[in-house]
Amino acid sequence: MADASTLSRILSVSDIPAAIEGEAVDEDALYQAFVDWVEAGGISLYPAQDESVIEIVSGANLILSTPTGTGKSLVAVAAHFTALARGIRTFYTAPIKALVSEKFFSLVEIFGAANVGMMTGDSAVNPDAPIICCTAEILANLALRHGAETPVGQVVMDEFHFYADPDRGWAWQVPLLTLPNVQFVLMSATLGDVTALAEDLTRRTGRETATVTGVERPVPLHYYYETTPVHETVEDLLSTGQAPVYIVHFSQLAALERAQALSSARIASREQRDAIADLIGEFRFTTSFGKTLSRLVRAGIGVHHAGMLPKYRRLVEQLAQRGLLRVICGTDTLGVGINVPIRTVLLTALTKFDGVRMRQLNAREFHQIAGRAGRAGYDTAGTVVVQAPEHETENLKAIEKAGDDPKKRRKIVRKKAPEGFVSWGEPSFRKLVDAQPETLTSSMQITSAMIINVVARGGDVFAHVRALVFDNHEPWRRQLALARRALGIYRTLLTAGVVEAIDEPDGRKSIRLTVDLQPNFALNQPLSPFALAAFELLDPGAEDSPNPSYALDVISVVEATLDDPRPVLSAQQFAARGEAVAAMKADGVEYDQRMELLEEVTHPKPLDELLTAAFETYARSQPWVNDFELSPKSVVRDLYERAMTFGEFIAFYKLARSEGVVLRYLSDAYRALGQTVPSELRNDDLRDIIEWLGELVRQVDSSLLDEWEELVHPDAARHAAEAAAIAPPAPKNVTTNRRAFLVLVRNELFRRVQLAALDKFEELGALEVEAAALGAEEAVPPVPSFTALDWADALEAYFAEHDAIGTGADARSTAMIIVDESPAATDGLWRVRQILADPEDDHDWGISADVDLRASAEAGVAVIRVRTVDRL
Repeated sequence: MADASTLSRILSVSDIPAAIEGEAVDEDALYQAFVDWVEAGGISLYPAQDESVIEIVSGANLILSTPTGTGKSLVAVAAHFTALARGIRTFYTAPIKALVSEKFFSLVEIFGAANVGMMTGDSAVNPDAPIICCTAEILANLALRHGAETPVGQVVMDEFHFYADPDRGWAWQVPLLTLPNVQFVLMSATLGDVTALAEDLTRRTGRETATVTGVERPVPLHYYYETTPVHETVEDLLSTGQAPVYIVHFSQLAALERAQALSSARIASREQRDAIADLIGEFRFTTSFGKTLSRLVRAGIGVHHAGMLPKYRRLVEQLAQRGLLRVICGTDTLGVGINVPIRTVLLTALTKFDGVRMRQLNAREFHQIAGRAGRAGYDTAGTVVVQAPEHETENLKAIEKAGDDPKKRRKIVRKKAPEGFVSWGEPSFRKLVDAQPETLTSSMQITSAMIINVVARGGDVFAHVRALVFDNHEPWRRQLALARRALGIYRTLLTAGVVEAIDEPDGRKSIRLTVDLQPNFALNQPLSPFALAAFELLDPGAEDSPNPSYALDVISVVEATLDDPRPVLSAQQFAARGEAVAAMKADGVEYDQRMELLEEVTHPKPLDELLTAAFETYARSQPWVNDFELSPKSVVRDLYERAMTFGEFIAFYKLARSEGVVLRYLSDAYRALGQTVPSELRNDDLRDIIEWLGELVRQVDSSLLDEWEELVHPDAARHAAEAAAIAPPAPKNVTTNRRAFLVLVRNELFRRVQLAALDKFEELGALEVEAAALGAEEAVPPVPSFTALDWADALEAYFAEHDAIGTGADARSTAMIIVDESPAATDGLWRVRQILADPEDDHDWGISADVDLRASAEAGVAVIRVRTVDRL
């Protein structure tokens, strides 16, 4: 057998030039050079791989649709090898950035850093390299902009079944339509009948198109339908040597609940548990979900889904690769290139919610998941088990218990399927096993950004657009709809003055852009130009009297241009509606009216009216922005205004299952702020918030920002070292970034201001107990220096003089805090004073506290201990 990862470990980069240099390489010589290269490592090609390499070196297009585990990655390497030998530029595309990044580093190991580049919407690494890794959208936009002149001679498209994706499929189709001079290698485990696609590809490129399909898996799969309860099925699989077992669920909650339910069983041996404990000894489980995961993995049980922090997903994958997790409970995300080696796939259902309705899995989805079972080089066979519906299992158990007694059988009360259940059972399962993946269906789209890219290409724009609309893979009626869409977009662009029609001397009409497009148009934060325009609507205030809301308003503008983190917005809406119900009940609002009014309550949307009106105005002159949705929201702003840590924010909104979603959004927001807000528009408050946000992300899980930095400044050696390590590098000392740490200090003080304004002295006392525990010796019970009773006495004295404590933007400004850093050298402390905003603006009361720098460095947060609350 041969696979790309094995090849990269065995072969030296220096072997590549030796294999391909010299005079013009003919097909036979090129084929032999690659085979010799592979066999130098003591490995050999599968027949399907061998056939594929022969077709590639012959110059034919290739559609490779073979099961998971048949070595498609090595075929891709062969394609790049061939292109590099012939001096042809080659692109590798994948559906997600994580896979693009993974492939980039893999190809760097094989072909050398000088020969491999990467292009993403965020950055470009060695973009002129002969081998480029990118997402499908990157290549599609390049093809629209440059057409047949696009500087690429070969395209390897991985996970090509995304061609049928309703939202993103256009990006897999556009290169096929617009790059006639390219050799295509299309790969997936689940393509279905590709006859029509192959014929079309040959017509367009003038090359023969070979199809390698229907290959038997080197690791065959055995399929079973089980009617025993899930825990019994798992026990049986473990006792018969079928581990690791990946238990597939179609919701994150179900996956976690299953893992917790299995934790009471003996999953791992004592030796395995000890090995796990040794490996994860230095790992920082810093969040509430992390504490749960720590307990589970120590028992040999993993959890894996998209809502987890990246460092937790990577931990589970690494432990699985070492054979230490016997059971992994996850979602169907394993079907998209996730590197979790498993022997058995156990599906808990054959239905899923697709965002619109509950439905049965189609053949492609089923085989994409089932194909992950069985590890080449480790297993002689893989196992796929489908668990019967719970009501069917319980009914069979009742029948079995009744035995042959007719009276007992008559008394059985059969359990009915739950309401809304989409019926499936063993016949459905057997049908899916035998079914071939559905034929791919076209999902072509036409958008303003696509039309603008085509216009930017120049030449006969009408002909280019006509070909895009009428010479695609859509049926005729759908092509007519796309034509109407394209015509409507053109008229809008013409009216807005973005394009203009020119009468040429020969009587033809030509179309050209009236604006200059940035090189990465429509790839990176497409609404950033709107954000730049919207910043002009904000009032920064005078230099000596800055507007205290300006920095947060800039945050809100940028947040409106980002993709929605749906779990967060749903949780915010739920919380807002709960508060609204309580307020309406207190006001005596009747039930029916309450329900009607609740429909208007949504998640917070700062600057909604201003931004919506501005967007409508902006779209009149830049109509392409209508391809994208402006979405005012408050996640970064909400987190900051509540003065919460990441963990507190997660706990407040009950988002433990979506920590990864929240952190990725915060990371995207941090990068967008850095890329979008010009330096001249940043005041000190905004710089503080940006630094605070970056430090918050790093302290929770630095891998997202590290990944971004790695894309900009790749270091293959460091990447390999970190990939092999179980524990990610510890985050930097939180106190070293002074600007960010000051914000953390201010937030901790302001949390106390907010609670004091509500006279919540018990919660204030709890904060002091928590702060006392941080940095304290384990053997010494923490004793707060300022107790709940102290807070009660202080607040009683304050409210005897003033009616309220302000919590607005002025109350949390830098003018309201005094920081003395001088004791740091001797005592390891900062002395701080938070001035309270009273209604009379006397500013005669405040909170005096110590900032423990050592404890802060250990905890990754600002550790504040209040000394007094008194009159100045």
